[in-house]
Amino acid sequence: MTTTTVSQTATSSTGRRVQLGLAALLGFFIVGFTGLSQVEAVHNAAHDYRHSLGFPCH
Repeated sequence: MTTTTVSQTATSSTGRRVQLGLAALLGFFIVGFTGLSQVEAVHNAAHDYRHSLGFPCH
């Protein structure tokens, strides 16, 4: 007879806050880098991507 044990891990409130904070920092970095980049190719790529999603940016 084989017994299977299922292990569930609960994410603590602090752990979720850390994950949310890191995701927010990553998002702000990506938006800030592409939006304020002096490298025209990076800025244009982000601009074209926004338009491809149907998101008006101007």
